[in-house]
Amino acid sequence: MTTHASTGRPRLSSFWHDLPREGRWLISTVLVQSIGTGLVLPFLVVYLHEVRGFPLETVGLLLAFQAVVGIVVVTPAGALIDRIGARLVYASALLALLVGDVVLALATTLPQAVLALLFFGYGFGVVWPASSSLIGSVVPSEQRQRYFGINFTLLNLGIGIGGIVGGRFVDVARPGTFVTIYLLDAASYLLPLAILLGPLRRAGGRAPASPDHDAGERVSYRRLLRDPRLRALLGLGAVAAIVSYPQLNVGMPAYARAEGHVSTEALGYAFAANTVVIVLLQLFVLQRIEGRRRTRVTVVMAATWAVAWALLGATSLVPGTVAATVLLCATAGVFGLGETMLQPTSAAMVNDLAPDHLRGRYNALSSLMFSLAFAGGPVVASFLVGRGLGWVYIGFLVGGCVLLAAMALRVERRIPPHVNGVREPDPLVAATTSTGTPPDRISG
Repeated sequence: MTTHASTGRPRLSSFWHDLPREGRWLISTVLVQSIGTGLVLPFLVVYLHEVRGFPLETVGLLLAFQAVVGIVVVTPAGALIDRIGARLVYASALLALLVGDVVLALATTLPQAVLALLFFGYGFGVVWPASSSLIGSVVPSEQRQRYFGINFTLLNLGIGIGGIVGGRFVDVARPGTFVTIYLLDAASYLLPLAILLGPLRRAGGRAPASPDHDAGERVSYRRLLRDPRLRALLGLGAVAAIVSYPQLNVGMPAYARAEGHVSTEALGYAFAANTVVIVLLQLFVLQRIEGRRRTRVTVVMAATWAVAWALLGATSLVPGTVAATVLLCATAGVFGLGETMLQPTSAAMVNDLAPDHLRGRYNALSSLMFSLAFAGGPVVASFLVGRGLGWVYIGFLVGGCVLLAAMALRVERRIPPHVNGVREPDPLVAATTSTGTPPDRISG
């Protein structure tokens, strides 16, 4: 018996060896795909406004249109995943993103830009529930937490590399540079599409219904939401979403500029610090949280985020100074530490609770919580910061983190142990540990 099997906390070094063949194929594409995403992610507003000449108000409406499309399609996509399988829906999302990149690269008129954002809305709205459902179908439960964590590390590493390369390459005086990065992003989807249609062509198909499922009962989101365990996880995810990414992407820069008077260069340093912390610490954190209750990890995550937002608030005490820049970088870095706990646990809990034949709908509902937060979170941030209510905004974030911790402890009493990351001990290991003798030597 190997050491990692006997301890119940597998070594990360065993991850690739233990991963099923389909899981290896799936994770092998993440870095390439995320480098392409990083090439274009920081520059959409710059491209539409400064290169293609659309007014900023129009650009804002285009981005809102993309977000609305994503919200509208996510729940039908969840049902479609359960009907035809996650692989085909995931492939359709990647194809939509590829087409959207090509259309946007060549777009010179508003209708062309709208068409590109329509493809993006569908692609980004569907890609998360589809990919999570595919991961849930090909990666065993005991490996999902590590898979989601390492997947997140590769995602951030690729986006960081792509952002650096894109920042050094693009030039608003040379529109062709933007066309190039969008076409390169489109090309980055070719490898995962080839793998989905080739080596993984038999993976992620429609799952058979569980034996206790009444074949005559119509499956609907309303029926799923009768489950108090699912409602508890969705509520937890909704609060985590509100105090997390929308605030990092929108609220933190707005507050830092308005109250901390930091430079745009300092914002770049802060986002770099966030990426570095995730890439350096994710594997370490994965090893520390393996086998621990995911709800307790969520409590630690909430406390970490509360510290991050308090540090953001402190920038207003030393506005326009080097100290404000340092505090801002510390905010993003500490927040990144919390992210290393969110990504492995949240998706794993949803997929461990979901029956195989309903995995698409469960992941769609989870994704919807984050989509709604991305729509509403920036509104809260801009309203409070824009009206000079900076400390109210910080209080809102810290209070949200306290609520998140309290909800995690409440959720702990509602979800099954295996969903919470607590594994039943291996009978052979348990017998050996309690007697000091392997089971076949206990009797006789």
